Amino acid sequence: MMVAWMAGLLAVLAVSAGLTWGARAYALRRNLVDEPGERRSHGVATPRGGGIAIVLTLLLACVVAAVIWPTAWITLAVFALGLVLVAGIGWWDDHRPLPAVRRLLVHVIAAALLAGLVWHASGNPWQALLALLFATSLINIWNFMDGINGIATTQAILAGLAFAMVLPPPYGLAGVVLGLACLGFLPFNYPRARIFMGDVGSGALGYAIAALVCLVSVRTDIHWLLLLVPLSAFLVDAGFTLLSRILSGQRWMEPHTQHLYQRAVKGGASHTSVTGMYLVFGIFSAAVFNACTNLQPRWEAAVAIAWLILASGLWLLLRKGMRN
Repeated sequence: MMVAWMAGLLAVLAVSAGLTWGARAYALRRNLVDEPGERRSHGVATPRGGGIAIVLTLLLACVVAAVIWPTAWITLAVFALGLVLVAGIGWWDDHRPLPAVRRLLVHVIAAALLAGLVWHASGNPWQALLALLFATSLINIWNFMDGINGIATTQAILAGLAFAMVLPPPYGLAGVVLGLACLGFLPFNYPRARIFMGDVGSGALGYAIAALVCLVSVRTDIHWLLLLVPLSAFLVDAGFTLLSRILSGQRWMEPHTQHLYQRAVKGGASHTSVTGMYLVFGIFSAAVFNACTNLQPRWEAAVAIAWLILASGLWLLLRKGMRN
């Protein structure tokens, strides 16, 4: 049985890698290419849309899971429908740019599907509302933060593994499968980008991670604030950057290069080193999260708040240093 499970997990990795190779060939054939520009952090024209490989791998995993656990097929189908909606609008946008409001509407609908699952599992409408807001936000945060080689994928892998470690079996497989689907894509995008994830992948990754957080929230007693810790690198960078753009009157939904990771690259750091620094911070975040999941709820919340304050202080310090 163990050999069969290992073979299945290796198949996830192989399928993701094979589909990424196919997505690159498709992008080159259709001339789906991101050109360098003022609002971009790369200097070479690169194919986009490779995230479709991660999406298709996750959808195939849902089909297999529905066969193995037929009682879960409705939940899996609802998740898959939301994933298709987010990935579909992203795929469309990769081919022909769409208005931000139209994309956001689809994101809210997909997030509402997750919220419905949370409501059904927990019976708590406030928890469902929180899931709706969180999922909508994370879809867009992952899209905003997918701007240099490997950063969105490595953070998703860390989050998937961190949450997998606290979920009871077989739910932990969800995080492992997400991590492996991302790992199959990663060599095509890091350290040298032969293809970008595109909106089809970045938004879908945000949705998948939000779904994983929702799963942890209804299958464990971990305080919801502590669930933010493995995602803190992206939450802090995206949150403060967007807040500063809003306060300065800028159009925050437009592409830009003002996130901390983008400023670092513009300042001369390589994509590899910046992604590596975010990876190190993500490892520490995941370690703090996993070390504190057995505390009393009030202490879990206290640790989460302290960690987010620490991350915020580090962001402000680095941002000030780059400005100088």
